[in-house]
Amino acid sequence: MKINRYMKNLEENYLFAEVAKRVEAYKTAFPNADVISLGIGDVTQPLPLKIVDAGKDACNDLGTRIGFHGYGPYEGYPFLRNAVVDYYKRIKVDIDADEVFITDGAKNGIGNILDLFDVDNTVLIPDPVYPAYVDANVMGGRKIVYVDATAENGFLAMPPKRGHADIIYICSPNNPTGAAYTTEQLKAWVDFALDNEAVILYDAAYESFIGSKDAAHSIFQVTGARDCAIELCSFSKMAGFTGVRCGWTVIPMASPLNRLWLKRQAIKFNGTSYVVQKMAERALRGGIEDVQKTVEIYKKNAKTVTAKFDALKIRYTGGVDAPYVWFYCGIDSWEFFDYLLKKARIVCTPGSGFGKNGNGWVRFTAFNTPERTADALARFEPFWKEFIDVREKLFKLL
Repeated sequence: MKINRYMKNLEENYLFAEVAKRVEAYKTAFPNADVISLGIGDVTQPLPLKIVDAGKDACNDLGTRIGFHGYGPYEGYPFLRNAVVDYYKRIKVDIDADEVFITDGAKNGIGNILDLFDVDNTVLIPDPVYPAYVDANVMGGRKIVYVDATAENGFLAMPPKRGHADIIYICSPNNPTGAAYTTEQLKAWVDFALDNEAVILYDAAYESFIGSKDAAHSIFQVTGARDCAIELCSFSKMAGFTGVRCGWTVIPMASPLNRLWLKRQAIKFNGTSYVVQKMAERALRGGIEDVQKTVEIYKKNAKTVTAKFDALKIRYTGGVDAPYVWFYCGIDSWEFFDYLLKKARIVCTPGSGFGKNGNGWVRFTAFNTPERTADALARFEPFWKEFIDVREKLFKLL
């Protein structure tokens, strides 16, 4: 037996596992401490009752001879695939049901889609970035090159003027920075992909949070994208399915990857459960208004954070098109994480965990409850004022 030799190239601890480890250590040392998390991007609002009822109805179906379902289609049930097609129509994007594949979440889809690609591909990834993009390719032994997303370009990296890439990752609205591309900006990426005969893996997991009128909701709003892009999306954040698990992948029929992905799914995936798919269908049909109400709760949390940051004159991005607020702390991100936890009992996510360009920055999530978000910011204000006073004395500035 030989272990995958590329596993040794992974970081010792995955970002969010390290965050959990440090928080648990603090809680063990101070068991009575009231810690508020604005760190991990997990939802807190309960599922809308219409979606829960759809799950109950689906379970009842399975208890009848007529309504029983065993193995489902590898690509997903038609009722959900057609609901996804209709969901895209609201932004005037036409896709076919045969181009939609139901998965158990965008994260799994992003990792599993790499089965279609040879190890001899160069992968281009913006920095900072969701670490799963990097780790999935490190495990596969692919060469990774980075393009810088910084405060100077609004954390929206644009195609490099030189160099080649075969696989391109784009997350918009972005995790962790909250920045979102316009269709005009995405056109530059589509043109770059076409020139390089590359594929864009477009992560649209936070599409439902877009608040600005110019931000793109889908890569397929861009001319030429159908010739070079795959779009992955999720019910996790839009409908609160982090514990339910469901998402979708769109691969145009003209691409040979469409049939290859179906073959891959048939070999390694038995499909998302009937019950979950019925719940997802209800999220798009009949329950979409309730879903949007829940999204609005998180968007208001983000506005609460940004309003406080405006008052404190903190430099930040995000909060308008994504449930994340990305702000500048000016010192090593992990040092700030530990100091914030110790002094204010607030959990953040260190920006350096998303790449070298993230160091000195920190991510807050809007996914806590409104009450706990307000409590966290009430603690944060005096903490920040004290932190600014002692930052130059206690820490090395970046």
